[in-house]
Amino acid sequence: MLAFITTLRHPQNSVDYGRVERLLEDTLRSVTQQTSDDYVVIIVGNRRPDFELPPRTEFVEVDFPAPAPATGAQTARAPFVWDKGTKLGIGLIAAARHDPSHVMIFDADDFVHRDLAATVSANPDHGGWVIHDGWMYSRARNVYVPQADFNRTCGTCFIVPIGAYGVPTHLSEGASQEAVAEAYGERLNEIMGAHRNAESWYREHGHALRTLPYRGAVYHVDTGENHSGKSLAGVARPLSAAMERDFGIRPSRGPLNTLWSAFGPSAVATDLSALLRRAIRPLRRRTRR
Repeated sequence: MLAFITTLRHPQNSVDYGRVERLLEDTLRSVTQQTSDDYVVIIVGNRRPDFELPPRTEFVEVDFPAPAPATGAQTARAPFVWDKGTKLGIGLIAAARHDPSHVMIFDADDFVHRDLAATVSANPDHGGWVIHDGWMYSRARNVYVPQADFNRTCGTCFIVPIGAYGVPTHLSEGASQEAVAEAYGERLNEIMGAHRNAESWYREHGHALRTLPYRGAVYHVDTGENHSGKSLAGVARPLSAAMERDFGIRPSRGPLNTLWSAFGPSAVATDLSALLRRAIRPLRRRTRR
């Protein structure tokens, strides 16, 4: 079984918490369209979502305080990692009740491939996978691009044996943040609250992850609630039927509007800027002579 685990930020640390919940609802539509039923989804947050959760999905409510003042979606790294890491710690405790072979931590606004649970089900003793190549998608423009070094860009990128996390058996889902942090130790900062250097940590601790043989996840940007504030600029591909099928992404606009967005104002501005720089460069050289 594969356990998908995610967390919701504290309502105080968002631009619009209603939007946070709508993003989660879209993400859960993606996660729960798995072609295998061998999965469970665990969500940890301060407030139960205001919509009906899909089957095989559990919500664990915590009363952890806001990690930072009300400054919007972008917070400092340390409080972000503390809040996310301790909530994931609770999520892992909840997931362990289902005895999964593997765990995938995912961000609550991303999308995942429908075959992930089937891949785990067919390989229950596998040492784990890392997504090196994925996609970046902009709901605002309804377009996407390939994303290399995916695991250093997006946190929805590792499928690992649950044993890698050292889930504490002496803690319950009602444990305090301090108890959770103490129990998980360095894992909290290295592989739970952050992801950029997690592959190295796994390797150094005996978990040599293999590259997932297909693009298994989509990094969703331009949401207004991204901690990174990341945006997709330049020319991009209009959302395809294959992306809709494999990741459960619903189109955000009609085909003509999407086509314009793929080559429209932001993309054109980026390309014209590059063209102008290339055109001006020879003139500058002749002027110097």
